[in-house]
Amino acid sequence: MFAVRVYPEGTHFIIPWFERPTIYDVRARPHLVESTSGSCDLQMVKISLWVLTRHVPDQLPTVYRTLGTNYNERVLPSIIHETLKVVVAQFNASQLITQREVIVIASYTSFSGDMVPRSMLYNFYSFH
Repeated sequence: MFAVRVYPEGTHFIIPWFERPTIYDVRARPHLVESTSGSCDLQMVKISLWVLTRHVPDQLPTVYRTLGTNYNERVLPSIIHETLKVVVAQFNASQLITQREVIVIASYTSFSGDMVPRSMLYNFYSFH
């Protein structure tokens, strides 16, 4: 049976054999995701991205029931890969090398518009 209550930090009593805690770190944590995608001139580009994510503390029981403890490996790569492919497909390979500032701005706006609402569906915040 899953508890539906999230306890704050501190000392809490549990009944052994009947209850066991699942401890989540709710601080913002960085995740490195590497993706290989095609540019608009059909050259394959390997790109890596650091994303900061954090749980919504009140929604941890829902995250545990629906996604389990390894939600980072299951949810984050798919969201990030799709968003990165959209950004990289707008530029050709030479622009990816020479116009990094433009690409950073394009990826920031794309991630703000796409990744943040999708990450809220899975009950965690996403920063970039």
